[in-house]
Amino acid sequence: MLSELSSGGVVIFGNALLLLRKFNGDWVLPKGRVEVGERLHTAALREVLEESGVKAEIIQYIGKVNYHYKNLKEDEMVSKTVHWYLMKSHSMECKPQKKEGFIDAKFVHMDKAVEMAKYEDEKKIIRKGLEIIGDDLR
Repeated sequence: MLSELSSGGVVIFGNALLLLRKFNGDWVLPKGRVEVGERLHTAALREVLEESGVKAEIIQYIGKVNYHYKNLKEDEMVSKTVHWYLMKSHSMECKPQKKEGFIDAKFVHMDKAVEMAKYEDEKKIIRKGLEIIGDDLR
């Protein structure tokens, strides 16, 4: 089994949270592979910037998720670990990176973000991030 290490962000601006929409319509959080020798938090910030155009700063580490998927190219199972960071942005300006498969990027109200997110593990990470910041931002 192959293994893959990624890092990403739950990015907030006021009472809104950043989501990206893929070509297939799924709304997801920004994340991507950690490069050789790169630190997890550095990768998370880089991926947020690359995929959404948003420059963010880390508030704190949220946690990690593990899952498996089938790599269709190599026809092999992959064990993936994603480390998540709570981040804040100083602007709502964002631009999806089309070459990464994203057609939209926007900040949505925190109350809608969980229901919009496609994947259950990302919904849980969003909820954890919202717990960290508490009700004072809503």
